[in-house]
Amino acid sequence: MKINPIVQQAILNNQPVVALESTIISHGMPYPKNVETALRVEQMIKDHGAIPATIGIIDGEPVVGMTPEEIEEFGKRKGILKASRRDLPVIYAKKLWAATTVASTMIIANQAGIEVFVTGGIGGVHRGAQETMDISADLQELAKTNVTVICAGAKAILDLPLTLEYLETMGVPVLGFQTSELPAFYTSHSGLKVDYAIDNYQEAAQIILEKRKNNLAGGILITNPIPDQYAMDSKVINEAIEKALKMANEQGIKGKDTTPFLLKTIVELTGGDSLESNIHLVLNNAAVGAEISKEVCKQK
Repeated sequence: MKINPIVQQAILNNQPVVALESTIISHGMPYPKNVETALRVEQMIKDHGAIPATIGIIDGEPVVGMTPEEIEEFGKRKGILKASRRDLPVIYAKKLWAATTVASTMIIANQAGIEVFVTGGIGGVHRGAQETMDISADLQELAKTNVTVICAGAKAILDLPLTLEYLETMGVPVLGFQTSELPAFYTSHSGLKVDYAIDNYQEAAQIILEKRKNNLAGGILITNPIPDQYAMDSKVINEAIEKALKMANEQGIKGKDTTPFLLKTIVELTGGDSLESNIHLVLNNAAVGAEISKEVCKQK
């Protein structure tokens, strides 16, 4: 594993570090918007007094704290694989380039000693999973890997009630940052309750440290609503999601291709509005994640 010296020093000195995934760069947005967004998210974390550590796999080696040049290459390079837990040994052995999903970012962040990880939205139980059994590996990872994930909820293309049920079964605490309602990614309202609302960064850090201190293995999910000014109209986004799901079904899109296809199609159907919402919710999560990471270090 290659750890950026700045990140390594921060981990050793109990300074706040925030992990970031690389799928958003290679599979989430077109170039150059992907690189620009990744660097903006890193800057947001720096502005809030923490150190960003974007994680990716280059020539079969996990890189924790990618440089701007590596992020640029990730944004431009064609054929970068999307790596979840099952893919890692093959990618390592074959010396391939791969972007990390929520699950694989959690694994590598945990191995590097990073507690807090910021993403846009986690994967979950797909709609129609009763027949397809299409359930993201992110949920299993949250059940067993000791990393706190800050997100704007599960991606709105998913079955949110079933995703919550699955997380409950796996013993994953689902917390709402200053909300008692599960955010629905592009909007702050889903009509579903989180397990507990938390009021501030200090409370978040206390919960994280109690979980670790008492050897309660697994992740914590902190859901953070998109700011109102960047939220989408629920009718508009729900219509776009339904249409995109229908298109995916008609075209036979399945498995790991489903989420990138749906997100790209929704961007097209909303005239780019969903992409802007996506960018702002990640920036908002980065600010909250940095503050929570700082508080964890302080309370340690």
